[in-house]
Amino acid sequence: MVNEANPSFHADVAAPGIADWTLEHTTLTQQIGQPAVLPSGSQPPAVRVQAHADIQLTVELVSSSNSRILDSVSETSIAAGDEQLIVLHAAQLADGLYEIRIRLHTTEAASLYDCFTFMVMDKDSLSPEQSQIAFLDVNGCMTYVPDYKGNRIADFSNCGYMGGGVPIPDAQVRLVLSPASAEGDDTARIQQAIDELSCMPIGKDGLRGALLLQRGTYRIAGTLYIRESGVVLRGEGQGEDGTILHGTGAIKRDLLQVLGSTPNLMEEKGTDITDLYVPSGSRTFHVADASGFSVGDTIAVLRYGNADWISAIDMDTITPRPNAGGTKQWAPFELLFDRVIKGIEGNVVTIDAPITNAIEARWGGGRLFPYDDKGRIEQVGLENLRIDSDFDPEITDTQVDARPGNTTYCADESHIVNFVTLNFVKNAWIRDVTGYHLEHSLVTIDRYAKWVTVQDCTVRDMVSIITGGRRYCFHVTGQLSLIQRCDTETARHAFVFDAKVSGPNVFLDSESRIDFNASEPHHRWSVGGLYDNVSSPIYIRDRGWMGSGHGWAGANYVTWNTEGVLTVQQPPTAQNYAIGHIGKQERPFLPNQHDLRPRQDGFWDRYGQHVEPRSLYLQQLKERLGDNAVQNIAKAPEAK
Repeated sequence: MVNEANPSFHADVAAPGIADWTLEHTTLTQQIGQPAVLPSGSQPPAVRVQAHADIQLTVELVSSSNSRILDSVSETSIAAGDEQLIVLHAAQLADGLYEIRIRLHTTEAASLYDCFTFMVMDKDSLSPEQSQIAFLDVNGCMTYVPDYKGNRIADFSNCGYMGGGVPIPDAQVRLVLSPASAEGDDTARIQQAIDELSCMPIGKDGLRGALLLQRGTYRIAGTLYIRESGVVLRGEGQGEDGTILHGTGAIKRDLLQVLGSTPNLMEEKGTDITDLYVPSGSRTFHVADASGFSVGDTIAVLRYGNADWISAIDMDTITPRPNAGGTKQWAPFELLFDRVIKGIEGNVVTIDAPITNAIEARWGGGRLFPYDDKGRIEQVGLENLRIDSDFDPEITDTQVDARPGNTTYCADESHIVNFVTLNFVKNAWIRDVTGYHLEHSLVTIDRYAKWVTVQDCTVRDMVSIITGGRRYCFHVTGQLSLIQRCDTETARHAFVFDAKVSGPNVFLDSESRIDFNASEPHHRWSVGGLYDNVSSPIYIRDRGWMGSGHGWAGANYVTWNTEGVLTVQQPPTAQNYAIGHIGKQERPFLPNQHDLRPRQDGFWDRYGQHVEPRSLYLQQLKERLGDNAVQNIAKAPEAK
């Protein structure tokens, strides 16, 4: 059970069964998710160590800006049962980011690593337009203020097609179809053309080419499939006079599926992460043995969450749904971060994009695995299309989430569920697509999809009963995806993340209206999402018994310059951030009369005004790849 007097979950750091250590300083905040800041000119904290076995410690004070070691206490021996205070000496600390790095040696185990982090700065120097924890410095670059364990707002700039900042290509047209002269089912002839294109050679750009569906209506009674790389399905516009894919009949189905084959996690070749704590937002960590890995390898970083962690976040004591059954307590689970190795120095590994949940030894730790994703297809695009579906307008309802409503709406469910589901795919895109009369989503990015961009898309007039599992217009379960400049009406969850989503993922410059619920991480510890300049009701909270026991739905989320109704709570062991929000601060679902246990608010910063820079994602992209990267993903000028 989380300590109710301190729900931010501060706890001693430990090498289980070997030693405990804590920082000692009179003013430094030592809570997960709260800025660890010392005033300019401060002295560094000391480290108090309690040994449970005979150990040797090396402790270093390091300036993070240049990796300069300012003081070091090397190979200090501490006998089992003894306690020692390690004092680090330095001149008055200049403004900047600092780390206290710890290396633990024992006679019976490999070295273990840990780190504390703090910022030295004058907080009064920040202008009202600057966030307190993520702001532009005098050189126009982002500075991030961590908590005492190094958790910080993540770099989201690797999200999107080709890892962000790369223009979507214009594939050469290889095949052309025109609408049939008479009404009938066009499924087979479109599929035949897709299959023909799928057999054409792949160019150096990874593309086979585009199948152009000329303007007009194409009636689709089944489901279309793209199963090969380099295939682009293109129409001639998303307006009423464009290319319309019309799902016919009364069968629930996807209109299109983009599918490769399952990646292979090579578990027998894994190696342990030897940091006792890898903070959220990190790209670099120690492993027991990096000799089996190379720069450029696709790998999986697994973060384990054991039964003790489930108990620490209270997800084994979810209050049952009042006057009903079906609430499930959580079991231990893993988060898989799908990454590429960018650097190896000894047994220190650097990856291309940050992890977005801390990896902690006492909760199960983490491992690094080779990850064979050769079965994934890539360079697949869908563009310039209008989607519609048959439905029975005589089937109506008024209820909204099992409550009586005042408006009659179309509620037929025997028709198209999703326009497209993408899985086992990377480096794909959907652009300039409008969807009408769908039951669930325009786009579902499934668990094994990554580096997907969805942009300039619209959803209107959804048709279903308004209850659970319906009207998730843009539905993300994969990772490293970017959804930008999208617009919805009549959604329940317009911009939504599923369970156990391993971020980062980004919704940018998007808006929803006529909402029947909120955009949100929907359930069971989805991590690392960014709502950046999104106008929509957004809830990031403990959902408790909702659904079948959705509980803490999101961790390490950021809302940046959002507008609308907003709820942001802090889950134990993590944080959520609301920065520059304008709109109503909504009361959380919990605590309530059925569950009085207190929850902590998330980190609210500059509530009631927007901050600079306008977009966190675009600023991060600019800093990583330059101005051209930002221009590469900007909206193209309208043709005259």
